[in-house]
Amino acid sequence: MNTNQWMSLLGLANRARKIISGEELSVKEIRSGKAKLVLLSADASANTTKKITDKCKSYEVPYKLVEDRHLLGQAIGKEARVVVAVLDDGFARKLMTLLD
Repeated sequence: MNTNQWMSLLGLANRARKIISGEELSVKEIRSGKAKLVLLSADASANTTKKITDKCKSYEVPYKLVEDRHLLGQAIGKEARVVVAVLDDGFARKLMTLLD
């Protein structure tokens, strides 16, 4: 996985205001059907991981794991982030190919 590629793409999506970060907000977007892809940090708590992956499965939203919360936060120019939801089809598709 090319870390720099997905991180800069996520940064771009962030500047385009096409992402939302944080557990509660992401769950809300998954429920509303706006989330096209969820990025979950591999170091999220077991609770958070289960909550997010269960939500994604029941609403059929794809999700990808990224190395850790610091990279995820860094990509969007924020503090450590455990969950980021991508709200745009184009960005979601491209990120999925980069994170496979």
